[in-house]
Amino acid sequence: MIKLVKLSLLFFVLSITAPVTGQETEIEFDKNFTHVVYFWLNEPENTDHRAAFENSLKNFLNNSLYAKTSFIGVPANTPRDVVDNSYTYSLILTFPSKEIQDKYQNEKAHLKFIAESENLWKKVQVYDSIGIE
Repeated sequence: MIKLVKLSLLFFVLSITAPVTGQETEIEFDKNFTHVVYFWLNEPENTDHRAAFENSLKNFLNNSLYAKTSFIGVPANTPRDVVDNSYTYSLILTFPSKEIQDKYQNEKAHLKFIAESENLWKKVQVYDSIGIE
């Protein structure tokens, strides 16, 4: 009975940790360079503007040659004195190096996103960081 339980547990663990065929592999967060961007839209309650911004942003990220990992978010509404929930969207990108991030700044997909969407925002704040060991 104990062997059967151990065998069942082993199969369970293997089934939840084994990769599933056809699924994309998760890309590990690159700790070398992060590019964190906060956007304040002109009309944050305008659903058409939000949809246009999100579509442009997602299209850009799908076509970026350089962004290794990405995260698009909205404020988590965590009411603490140290938390700024005033922005409309956040974007976190990682790159393997500053030099690759420099290339990203001038890539066609990034410049197209800016041209399409800059009329939708009133403020953009960027925080770039390099990792420490």
